Amino acid sequence: MPDAHPPTRREVDVRGPRFAAWLTSAVLAVALLTGSGVLVAVQAAVFAVGALAGLRYAPYGVLFRVLVAPRLGPVREREPEAPPRFAQLVGLVFAVVGAAGYLAGAPLIGAVATGLALVAALLNAATGLCLGCELYLTVRRARPARTA
Repeated sequence: MPDAHPPTRREVDVRGPRFAAWLTSAVLAVALLTGSGVLVAVQAAVFAVGALAGLRYAPYGVLFRVLVAPRLGPVREREPEAPPRFAQLVGLVFAVVGAAGYLAGAPLIGAVATGLALVAALLNAATGLCLGCELYLTVRRARPARTA
């Protein structure tokens, strides 16, 4: 079935990042409940791929594109990739701090960083409000305009 709106420059199906946020929420919740620095590190690796290579190559993005999207019907709405990709970078920072905390024997640091990442992921999954995306837009507005 063809897209209702063919993609333009670096855009993603809006349903993909929300699907990824649900999976991220599940992983981080289990990590928080078990205190598993290894699980937080695995999630950090997922964030790293999304932030550095792009959402198309992120593991959850691949799952969405291959297994979920074909069952949902045509894409009705797309968004620029840059804001959710930046959100992956923000998630990476929190996950690295969380994993380091757990693995270095500082479980409070691990739990706080992981918990903050979980809250952000769950907010995105449940409501579509992406805090990292909003941060990206705020930074973009605050930067001075480039002159040619």
